[in-house]
Amino acid sequence: MSSLDKYKSVISELMGHDNTRDIYFYWKGRVALYTLLKAMDLKPGEEVILPGFTCVVVPNAIKYLGAKPVYVDVDRNTLNASFDRIRKAVTGKTKVIIVQNTFGLSTDIDIISEFARDQEIYTIEDCTHGFGGTYRGKPNGSWCDAAFFSTQWNKPFSTGIGGFATVNSARIITRLEKINDDLLKPTIKDRVVLNLLLLAADTFLDSGSYWRLRSIYRFLSKYNLVVGSSQGLELKSTEMPEGYFKGISKVQVKKGLSNLKSFREVLVRRKQNAILYTDFLRKNDKYHVLEELHPDHSFLKYPILVKDRVEFDKRAFKAKIQMGDWFCTPIYPVKDHWEKWDFDSDDVPNALYLAGHIENLPTNTNDPENVLDFLKKNIEEVI
Repeated sequence: MSSLDKYKSVISELMGHDNTRDIYFYWKGRVALYTLLKAMDLKPGEEVILPGFTCVVVPNAIKYLGAKPVYVDVDRNTLNASFDRIRKAVTGKTKVIIVQNTFGLSTDIDIISEFARDQEIYTIEDCTHGFGGTYRGKPNGSWCDAAFFSTQWNKPFSTGIGGFATVNSARIITRLEKINDDLLKPTIKDRVVLNLLLLAADTFLDSGSYWRLRSIYRFLSKYNLVVGSSQGLELKSTEMPEGYFKGISKVQVKKGLSNLKSFREVLVRRKQNAILYTDFLRKNDKYHVLEELHPDHSFLKYPILVKDRVEFDKRAFKAKIQMGDWFCTPIYPVKDHWEKWDFDSDDVPNALYLAGHIENLPTNTNDPENVLDFLKKNIEEVI
């Protein structure tokens, strides 16, 4: 068995997936989304509904095909778009609905996917945060016509950069496989740089270096100086970057197989830490993930709301807490000129509020008490 076949097999087992043939790998998760949209024959002028609380690479994939992203607001408790909001956004031009799993939480996927089938609209699960989780007992990625996953830094498991798609609808598989014939191969430079980044992360990344290394990495990515999560053009334009449509490398496969060995252990730790955070925040009458949402949450990130993010980040930096900032803007990480992506902030007041106050507590930590101690000392800053 080749390493890629083994990688498929391990992912398939962890997802409870029936067929490894229906898993397709890419250089980045956003390429998986782009390929799925293309396989669904998305045409210029057609519409794709998505939450107005997302990453810019999602509307980018839509815009690359000449289609229009249609944003709907999210619920403040689930951080997801509800069925009612999605239903009201459907028009005669709606071709696809993207159902997002936010920070590990899925909501309303059953009724959204059923409604879409009745309307002959495709559905895609954005499972970039949701690998290994479930919704109503079924694995994330199994509800819709297809799903895309990310294995970027800080995702459920990491290959540095990377991603894959799963397909549950036979009607798009033949088209998708034909599209994949045109995938570019990662260059020698791509593979070497990614190897060096993975080595640096394994060697130097810890609670003391987290903030500095994160800043350096984002700066280098922005100016295309390293193989980054989001390259410069993706953050300022809806024009597809050169070399975007790229397949997976052996570097990613090897790293994925290594990190998947401890995946179940990490998933348990995330959920256990989330229970501790929820209990503390609830007792202090602060914003928290509601207990009834926990069964459908895999807690890649634990969201909290703070009064002043700049001040809170300064304190987290001093305390060496690995705080995250997903989604500190509605189309993360783009901070302005949202009209390029057809985004109107007036349409999504909840998303705009959340983006102004959200922080993410680390869930994959062996020392949750340190995080709780930090929260206790800074409780007045937490909403």
